[in-house]
Amino acid sequence: MMFYDTHCHFDFPPFRDDEPHSLALAAQSGVEKIIVPAIEADRFATVLALADNYSALYAALGLHPIMIHKHQDASLSLLEYYLQQRRQKLVAIGEIGLDLYMENPLFDKQEAMLDAQLKLAKRYDLPVILHSRRTHDKLAAHLKRHDLPRTGVVHGFSGSLQQAERFVALGYKIGVGGTITYPRASKTRDVIARLPLSALVLETDAPDMPLNGWQGQPNRPERIAEVFQMLCTLRSEPSDVMANAFIHNCHELFEIK
Repeated sequence: MMFYDTHCHFDFPPFRDDEPHSLALAAQSGVEKIIVPAIEADRFATVLALADNYSALYAALGLHPIMIHKHQDASLSLLEYYLQQRRQKLVAIGEIGLDLYMENPLFDKQEAMLDAQLKLAKRYDLPVILHSRRTHDKLAAHLKRHDLPRTGVVHGFSGSLQQAERFVALGYKIGVGGTITYPRASKTRDVIARLPLSALVLETDAPDMPLNGWQGQPNRPERIAEVFQMLCTLRSEPSDVMANAFIHNCHELFEIK
C-alpha cells in the first residue's frame, strides 16, 4: 500500500537532524509523501527548507491558534511574503484554526488571525489545514462565510457525526489519525465509519497524538499504516479501494505533484 501523511510536524524532534533515516523508515511502511505544517512564523523558513531538500516532503505555512500569544501582524506579513513566491512545494496554508481548550485563549485574536489567513488562502488559491478543539461549530461558521474555492482538511477531528457532515457539506475533508486506534474512541470510530470515503485523508500529527500501544513515545509517520489497518476494520470497502481513494483525495485537495 502507498500512503500520504497529510499532517506531520517533521520540523520537530525526533525527526530534526535525523531526516534521511526517518524518511527511510516511513518509506518502508509505504509512506511516500508527507505534508509538514508550520505553526508559527519563526518556523516558516525551516519548513520550506525541508520541502526543498527532501522530495517526499511538502510544506504548509500557517499560524497555529495554540501559539496565539506569539502571532503579530508581522507574522501575517511574512506568511504573505512566502505565499507571493508561489513555490511549487508549498501546498497549503496551515496549521491554522481555533482552540478553546487552553487557558487564556485570546479568542478574539484567534478569530482575527483565522479570518486573515482564510483570506490569504482565497487570494493565493490554496487549501487550508485546520485545527479545532471545542470550536467545531464556530469554525464551520467561519469557513461558510469565507467560502474558499480550494477548501481543506479538518485535522484531528473528534466531534459528532453532525459536525463532521457539516464540514463535508462545505467541501472539507476530515483528517483520520491515531485517535481511532483507541477502543474508548467509539464515537470518533463511528463517525469515520459513516462518512463518505471521498471525505477522508490520513494523517499522524507526529510527533504528537501517539497511537494506542505507543503511548509515551513520539508518534511517527510510518504508523499511518496502523491507522489504515484500523480503518479497514471499521469500513466495508476493500483495502485497495480505500488506499487508492486516500491518495486520490490528497491529489484532489493539495494538487501534490
